[in-house]
Amino acid sequence: MNKHSLSVNLRRLRKFRGYSQKELAERAGLSLSGYRKIEASAASRPKSRTLTDLAQALDVSLIRLLEPVPELRSLRFRSHKQLKTRMEVIARVATRLRDFQLLEQWLDDQIECSLLVEAAEADLADPIAAAHWARSRLGLRQDEPVRDLCGLLESRGIKVLLFDIQSDGFFGLSVSAADLGGPAVVVNTWQDLSVERQIFTAAHELGHLLLHRDDYDGGGEVRDEEEVSEREADLFAAHFLMPDEVFAKEWEATRGLDPVDRILKVKRMFRVSYKTVLRRLADRQPDPELRQQIWPYFFKRWRQRYQHSLGKRDEPFAVRLKEFKAGASETWRREEKETLSPVDFQEDRLPSLVRQAVETGEISISRGAEILGRDLEDMKSLAASWTL
Repeated sequence: MNKHSLSVNLRRLRKFRGYSQKELAERAGLSLSGYRKIEASAASRPKSRTLTDLAQALDVSLIRLLEPVPELRSLRFRSHKQLKTRMEVIARVATRLRDFQLLEQWLDDQIECSLLVEAAEADLADPIAAAHWARSRLGLRQDEPVRDLCGLLESRGIKVLLFDIQSDGFFGLSVSAADLGGPAVVVNTWQDLSVERQIFTAAHELGHLLLHRDDYDGGGEVRDEEEVSEREADLFAAHFLMPDEVFAKEWEATRGLDPVDRILKVKRMFRVSYKTVLRRLADRQPDPELRQQIWPYFFKRWRQRYQHSLGKRDEPFAVRLKEFKAGASETWRREEKETLSPVDFQEDRLPSLVRQAVETGEISISRGAEILGRDLEDMKSLAASWTL
């Protein structure tokens, strides 16, 4: 047992759960002084029962409590405020990427990330030009919505990892190609963040990977948001999801509608957040004074129409509980009632590799559950469904 790993893991997991040392000690049936010795690596060798009690108190497996966490040298965080659970998020990402990479090696199923190599050769700098370049390289027409962003990225060797982190300040992060298992895009799929928000975050992080390659050479530094690069990544994402020519065409086609209806109609057509539409409208407005009025004008019209204000996390006509019919006709997709659901934004490659590894005996069902972050019974149910 590595005492240093245990100490680091205890401190990180305790902070993630929001426990003080006293609270965790009580939950594990330990004295405060006894727990402090373990967290400080001062205890000679904690008993097996003590370790089991600590793992149960933190709701993690014993392996996760004891094993060293892989190191990621350089990340870019998408967080609007200091994240208290930052180190646990990094640890989860590092562990998932390590497992992802091991599965690829065991199954001899690796995908070379040519997209980032091509981007480096193209020396992309302008966000709008880079968005058009990326759509072309990913095989998207300039007039079509992005239907499966996760699949597009994974098909070109960019891993997509989805984590449920209960924070409205953390949207996602990205890992460079030089790091463990990278490149990767990580997105927060907490239920209070709309699917549209998640899709935008993935596109935003793709923008960082293509435009800000040098920013990942941090030598161990974990980077937070930087104002200029964040604006560039937002601009990239908006144009990647809604190319200017087709956006202008569709916006003009709705000119007879109320402004609120126009924005909502275009939003549904491109499967994006209403904020993305507002951002694009502001970008297209040459008059600085009028540009600043677009957002408050929309919110004013919304209050007049619906008699309430939009909250920070609200997404009009967004996620619904019913499964979205991804295979429906284009006509059906364009109906006014369309909204997005979580099945519109799912990682595909890692679950597929886990299934293959379980079915070939490379890993156990319990190990598969651990890699995917699923409950064991839930994993067993999933495995049983593979016969369908």
